[in-house]
Amino acid sequence: MHMTLDYFVANYGSLGLFVGASLEGEAVAMLGGIMMHRHLIGFGEAVLSLALGAFLADQVFFLLGHGWRNSAIVRSVQRSAAGGRVLATFNAHPNTFAFSLRFLYGLRMAGAVTIGTTNFPWPRFIVLNALSALIWSAAWVTLGYLFGQALAPLFERLSSLSHVVLAGVAAVLCVAIVAVVAAKRRRAQRLKMRD
Repeated sequence: MHMTLDYFVANYGSLGLFVGASLEGEAVAMLGGIMMHRHLIGFGEAVLSLALGAFLADQVFFLLGHGWRNSAIVRSVQRSAAGGRVLATFNAHPNTFAFSLRFLYGLRMAGAVTIGTTNFPWPRFIVLNALSALIWSAAWVTLGYLFGQALAPLFERLSSLSHVVLAGVAAVLCVAIVAVVAAKRRRAQRLKMRD
């Protein structure tokens, strides 16, 4: 059976978004919007897959901080520059920080681990984080959809080409998005190290 890009995304797209959101974040969420623009996945399915992946990753990091607060890994996260900033901000506004954690670029893992080491109630973190993950995923899927609209003329010109070429174009776009996100992260880390 010939497996085209459309077939693969239509059958594994939501699983790919779920896994990608737990590992990467914004670039994968934007890809969900591009997939939605190409009618390969619905808005609700994209948002829920991304939100669930992001939510579960944050919960794992929270529980890591909660259950292994005295471990070397957790203590190293707490002692990092990001961990120190997280704790100071969290102590000032715990509920606001827990809700906005998903939107804090470069602090998600350190933030969730650090919150887990405090006495912040896990049920409250679940509720705030679930709401945050839904809003985050809806916002990024919408941006990806708008980005997909901007790229629609390119896809129309390429529609007569084989699915292999389309898969290559999609892969290049994904790599470009991930490269931009990685460059921003490296720049942010360099700025943090200077502080």
